[in-house]
Amino acid sequence: MLVDGKPFRSIWLKEDFIQIIDQRFLPHEFVVEDLKTIEDITIAIKDMHVRGAPLIGVSAAYGIYLACRNSSETDFEEYIINSAIRIKETRPTAIDLIWAIDKQLTAIKNAKTREEKISIALSTANKICEDSVNQCMAIGSHGLRIIEEISKNKNGETVNILTHCNAGWFATVDYGTATAPIYAAKEKGIKLHVWVDETRPRNQGFLTAWELSNMNIPHTIIADNTGGHLMQKGMVDLVIVGSDRTTLNGDVTNKIGTYLKALAAKDNNIPFYAALPTSTIDWKIKDPGKIPIEERDSDEVDFVKGVDNKGKVIRIRLTPKNSSSVNYAFDVTPSRLVTGLITEKGICKPDKESIMELFK
Repeated sequence: MLVDGKPFRSIWLKEDFIQIIDQRFLPHEFVVEDLKTIEDITIAIKDMHVRGAPLIGVSAAYGIYLACRNSSETDFEEYIINSAIRIKETRPTAIDLIWAIDKQLTAIKNAKTREEKISIALSTANKICEDSVNQCMAIGSHGLRIIEEISKNKNGETVNILTHCNAGWFATVDYGTATAPIYAAKEKGIKLHVWVDETRPRNQGFLTAWELSNMNIPHTIIADNTGGHLMQKGMVDLVIVGSDRTTLNGDVTNKIGTYLKALAAKDNNIPFYAALPTSTIDWKIKDPGKIPIEERDSDEVDFVKGVDNKGKVIRIRLTPKNSSSVNYAFDVTPSRLVTGLITEKGICKPDKESIMELFK
């Protein structure tokens, strides 16, 4: 995507190490961070320097590559396994992370030498990275059809889309999942406006707004509790969100608050879609109640970063000092509330039969 007119990805290889856009500083500062060790990777994922299931997966894949580079001949196998375990423990909900690591371990398993393992780990990470970009572009092409149909039914009037969290460029390597159809529609010249949930407590909606601003797409930031009101007033035509883990039955695990948006959309007969690469599908979990829901540090609820009147980025407390807080990072939207899943293989209904049909 573009930053001041210059194309950027969220993660890239530079010489023999990795660089990322450190999302903790956005939207107020644009900071590029170097990741050179397994410690750098685990911290970046756990502390949300990188966010979003696809980007976490790519970061994990490059983490195994760095682990291969930094290991010695004598402790190679043990170091790689321990590194894989450490990365998997960073974010328990996003399935792409586990998928990418397992793909790396399988790829390097039969290599004979350390040098060969390093080479395979790099090529595998690069492929996962490029595949992610291509998947997002395909999601955009398939999702475009939905926006085109709404635009046609509105006689070319503005299509109003509501998003929750950031399932855009910053959540992937490039282009995004939930934003991909939006960018594809813009390229087609369709009139658009995006309602951007602020998405407390990490305010990932501000990242979405920053992206849309750089892509010159009309948008308005709203408080998380505003969406239902807008739907009642007929000011939302479509809801598109991402997914960090999707069950085989079509249940969608996404940023906390997604479930409430789906309920409001259902009550107001507004289509609710989840956009996701098929790597996000968990083939083992059928019962959504068994999906591990990450509980993060309560400081994310209690404190917020912003810019003061002197232009300085500061961190302030929002909550009463003696009050306790809890911070669940995700919730699960049951498939009965989901209109469809937009994947790189096409659009399907949120049920086992339809999902399986994509893979025939």
